[in-house]
Amino acid sequence: MKLPLRISEEADAEMAEAVRWYEEHRLGLGGEFLAEVDAAVARIEENLRIGSRTPGVDDEDIRRVFVRRFPYHVVYIELPDRVQVLAVAHDRRRPAYWVGRLPS
Repeated sequence: MKLPLRISEEADAEMAEAVRWYEEHRLGLGGEFLAEVDAAVARIEENLRIGSRTPGVDDEDIRRVFVRRFPYHVVYIELPDRVQVLAVAHDRRRPAYWVGRLPS
C-alpha cells in the first residue's frame, strides 16, 4: 500500500519563498524551481528509500532528496500512516535546522 505524502506548512512556506526569490531574479525561474521540487517529490513517492541519510541526524527514517538544478533538498520522514515532507531546505543553511518539526 502506498502511503500518502503530506507537505508540512513550514516546508510549503520555504518552497513558496524560494519560488518568489527565483522569480524576482529571472521571470519563469520560480516555476522551473517548483517543477524540479515536484519532480523530487515524485521520486520520493515512487521509492521511499531513494533519499540519502541526513547528515547530523541519527534517525534512519529521515532522508533527503536533492532538487535538480537548484541548491535545495527535500527532507522527509516515513511515518506509519504517511510520508511527511519536513523541509525544502537550501543546501547552505545550517544543517538540520528543521529537526524541531519532527512529529511527536
